[in-house]
Amino acid sequence: MLRVRTVTLSLILFAFHLSCIAQLQSAYTFQKDDTILRRKYADQSVKKKEILLASVEKQYAKDYKDIYGQQFESIGELWNSTRPVTSPEAHDYLQSIIQKIITVNPELKGTDARVVFSRDWWPNAVSMGDGTIAINAGLLVHLDNEAELVFVVCHEMAHYYLEHTQKAIKKYVEAINSAEYQAELKRLSKQKYGANKDVEKLAMSTIFHSRRHSRENEADADKQAYLFMKRTGYDCGAIIATLELLDKVDDSLFHKPINVEQAFHFTGYPFRKKWIQKESFIFSQVDDNSSLTKKEKDSLKTHPDCSRRISLLTDSVNSLAGTGKKFIVNEDLFKKLKQDFLVELAEECYRGNEWSRNLYYHLIFLQEGKNRRLAIYSIARCLNGLYEKQKEHKFGTAVDTENKGYPADYNLLLRMLGRLRLDEIASLSYYFCRQYETEMQGDEHFRKEMTKAAGLKEQ
Repeated sequence: MLRVRTVTLSLILFAFHLSCIAQLQSAYTFQKDDTILRRKYADQSVKKKEILLASVEKQYAKDYKDIYGQQFESIGELWNSTRPVTSPEAHDYLQSIIQKIITVNPELKGTDARVVFSRDWWPNAVSMGDGTIAINAGLLVHLDNEAELVFVVCHEMAHYYLEHTQKAIKKYVEAINSAEYQAELKRLSKQKYGANKDVEKLAMSTIFHSRRHSRENEADADKQAYLFMKRTGYDCGAIIATLELLDKVDDSLFHKPINVEQAFHFTGYPFRKKWIQKESFIFSQVDDNSSLTKKEKDSLKTHPDCSRRISLLTDSVNSLAGTGKKFIVNEDLFKKLKQDFLVELAEECYRGNEWSRNLYYHLIFLQEGKNRRLAIYSIARCLNGLYEKQKEHKFGTAVDTENKGYPADYNLLLRMLGRLRLDEIASLSYYFCRQYETEMQGDEHFRKEMTKAAGLKEQ
């Protein structure tokens, strides 16, 4: 899995600095997905679950059933959602790339891997263990070329080919059923004081062991991906470039931070400093991992240090320098999909009830001067929607809370949203719409949101 645990939300806007995206209509229409294909993939996942359960050791059948139940719940959620991109243009393009990989790698012939793009916002790719592989839009928008995409696909197919998920599950089941583990569990159950804490510590040690094994798997998947990729005719230098990109995810910003005060300061309704003023209790809600040692923090990372992964592959990659291409299938379509997905991942946040993220992305769109009509309409729609959420006491279901892993400007926006009263949300929506009324003249979608904002303000 190519995801870095602490995701920098703002990384997805890197594509803004690569090209100018054409202006869109204010209301965005998703690419038309092939729902029959998505259902077919879902059915194949169900059948794979049945095959896996039938093959497990009878002695530990219950443990396997519980673990596979959790695994396939996540897989089912993916296939039963609107997240997978199965529209013919995007899906056929991805399948063309996959076929190029399979054709030159006989060991992959007959694979049941089902690879799709997803509309998820975070820069991630994942092999889910049953053949389902998802390449997130939030990752694609950073990639510079097809060769980098090919490495991502090869890496995830390597995880599946090497059976990393199934081996990890087997190792975990064996660990928790070992005589040593069970004896320690039994001893702790008789302990009068501090038993819960010690049981938790024992469980954590098992998780840490599993994480270390996973880190080894990442290096193995990189090596196998290199072997898959070097036969394709693509530039293997993309392997290093992609790993360098992932290495920067946590500490790099690829857009100018949004100016929350400027975005919500209007003639007739000035910004109020109290909305974002820092108070000591604010970060009590932020996840605190300060008690963990450096070794423990490192063990909890989803991926090993990318610099180490790079060092393990540098010599092999350099030996093929200048022998491959960055594009083979369709350069123009690759660039088009990057632009499409930048909008789709933001809209998927709205459709998935992640409205604070949707608002954040569209504030950046507006600040950058890209997709202005869509951004203005979406911000108005989101503010009106948040009013209704607040009124129904469901605000927390659509708005994140501050977190140390988020960019500072996003945390500032979250702080503001968390402090707004109902009447203040209504006023912000109304005055925002007034500010852009002339620019959006003639836009029916915006007009409806402006009418709604005026009605909320009157209430």
